[in-house]
Amino acid sequence: MEIIAIKKRQWKQKVSQRRIALKEKMLLENIQDTDVKVSLIQALIPEGLKAVAEKLQEEVRNLAGRKHQHGKENVRWGSQNGSVYLLDQKFPIGVPRVRNKVNKREVPLEYYQKFQEPYNAGEQIFKKLLNGLSTHRYRECAELAPETFGISASSLSRRFKTASALRLRQLQERSLERYDFVAIFVDGKRFADDGLMVALGITIEGKKVILGIEQTATENSRAIEQFFERLIQRGLNYKEGMFFVIDGSKGIAKAIERIFSSLAVIQRCQYHKVENVISYLPKGTQRIWRAKLRAAYQETRYESAKVALTKIESELVQINPSACASLQEGQEETLSLHRLGLYPELGKSFSSTNCIESVMSQLGQYTDKVDRWRGGSHIQRWAAAGLLELEPRLPKMKRFRYLKLLRIKLQEEVAKRQRRQGSGGSASNDLVAGIHITTPEN
Repeated sequence: MEIIAIKKRQWKQKVSQRRIALKEKMLLENIQDTDVKVSLIQALIPEGLKAVAEKLQEEVRNLAGRKHQHGKENVRWGSQNGSVYLLDQKFPIGVPRVRNKVNKREVPLEYYQKFQEPYNAGEQIFKKLLNGLSTHRYRECAELAPETFGISASSLSRRFKTASALRLRQLQERSLERYDFVAIFVDGKRFADDGLMVALGITIEGKKVILGIEQTATENSRAIEQFFERLIQRGLNYKEGMFFVIDGSKGIAKAIERIFSSLAVIQRCQYHKVENVISYLPKGTQRIWRAKLRAAYQETRYESAKVALTKIESELVQINPSACASLQEGQEETLSLHRLGLYPELGKSFSSTNCIESVMSQLGQYTDKVDRWRGGSHIQRWAAAGLLELEPRLPKMKRFRYLKLLRIKLQEEVAKRQRRQGSGGSASNDLVAGIHITTPEN
């Protein structure tokens, strides 16, 4: 009985395989588009080579008729060694030849020409190499058959370079007009002796979008100004005000003030400020002062936070004047969310640069695999490829429903500044006219 059951299972399996093969054959016969047929044949692994040979012979019959058939303008002309791609891997194959008797020229086979290019290979190789597969071990990971060739380290490297260059161009040139940004995080990452500036935009719906990258050896204001100008040329809209979150770099802050002027509200990272202050103090007392500073910044109202920081200043000036000076430097910018009255709602996400530092950490999962950087182009290609790869996986900002309230507060702040400057009075009235502030639901 057991033998009968095994044979029955084997018979059912063979019937199932025949049905699948029949469906594939019918599907190919009913499709007239050559490109679609090519993509389907390349997906039928490992039967792909056999299917390619059959399609080549079918095309020869259409051109020259059956074997030994006379009276045709085209005739069979032997065969030659050739190669075709199945997915991203190259295989040797015998290629039949057809010659035209009238013009005495060889007739190219359409299907053979189609199979000379890998089907979506650039994308597949790009994904594998970006995620850490070595070019020297790619052959060992070939998923089709051991007879593959054309996947040497140098050829794979050229393909990856082409694919990553396309990613870089896409990141640098894609339009920003269709996005409604309300906030921008700016931070840098080191690559050997070079630095890379990254801007991350937050839309009014809470979506995170990589705005662009800029290679800078240091965070100097002139290079960052040019970076911002290119973002504006690509369609970055900031006319209703923009909330910037930075780590405290003076170069970045200076560039923002020059390019965006009164339309920018800068929030310095409170975490960086606390760590900078306590770095002046003895290690034995750092834990105590860190707790005091964090408690001061966690006050929900601007006035309460300011009073708490002023008290800490009076204590620090007696202990370490340098630490006190560090706390006073740029202190108002660390309280921007408090001043807008949004610290309880958005303080967790917008009072520090954790958001963009998380992006930098994920980028490192791709770029940290590179042993040696060979110039700025190499750095930018890898960074752009990694950023665009991780961008779709970035989660929405927490409590993103309050971003509409942030937009209203920014408009009010811009109107105040313009009134203080004595210019654009009518425009400032337009910004706040008809605005009714409501607290969004959780």
